Amino acid sequence: MAEAERIIGTPDTPDTARARQDRPEDNASPGERSGSEGAAAPAGGSGPGPAADSAGADPARAAAGAERPRGKRRIAVLFAVAAVAYALDLISKMIVVAKLEHHEPVEVVGDWLKFEAIRNAGAAFGFGEAFTVIFTVIAAVVIVVIARLARKLYSTPWAIALGLLLGGALGNLTDRIFRSPGVFEGAVVDFIAPKHFAVFNLADSAIVCGGILIVLLSFRGLDPDGTVHKD
Repeated sequence: MAEAERIIGTPDTPDTARARQDRPEDNASPGERSGSEGAAAPAGGSGPGPAADSAGADPARAAAGAERPRGKRRIAVLFAVAAVAYALDLISKMIVVAKLEHHEPVEVVGDWLKFEAIRNAGAAFGFGEAFTVIFTVIAAVVIVVIARLARKLYSTPWAIALGLLLGGALGNLTDRIFRSPGVFEGAVVDFIAPKHFAVFNLADSAIVCGGILIVLLSFRGLDPDGTVHKD
């Protein structure tokens, strides 16, 4: 009896047939089974996959991240410095026009430093009086360039320097637009008169200080975005 069952085979019962249908890999060919096992291997982490690719890309990604500026942008510092410089220049000119214009100069340190109200149609320190409109356009361009540069400003020293430039340019540009003899041709109010030197104002001082600071920062290799170049 046992020998007959071995030769004929045990017939499949309904439960046995249903179990085989639930296991499709048993019906697959050897090639299909090996292919499915090879495709499943990366998911288990034993073969190369996305994890390995990301691990290989991590050093490059980390290096790229190290090159990016860190910290917050210093736009608030720039505009705060510009606002202070502009306000001081505007208030000082209003006082000078009201109290000093058409009056005798006021001696601050004897003959070495006086406050004397004059109208300057030229650039800083009285240069180029025949090019008032050109200097007005230059001041406007400087303001636009600084405003655009503020988007990638991450250095506090650069923010201070550009803030001084912006405040000074706005101060003198206000005179160019609103003072006589006309729009874009107005004369700037100057009042600080050192001995043997040109008469200037606080806006000129802010522009010069900002320019000197920018030169020093450039020599040190510090960029507006906070990176430092070591040559």
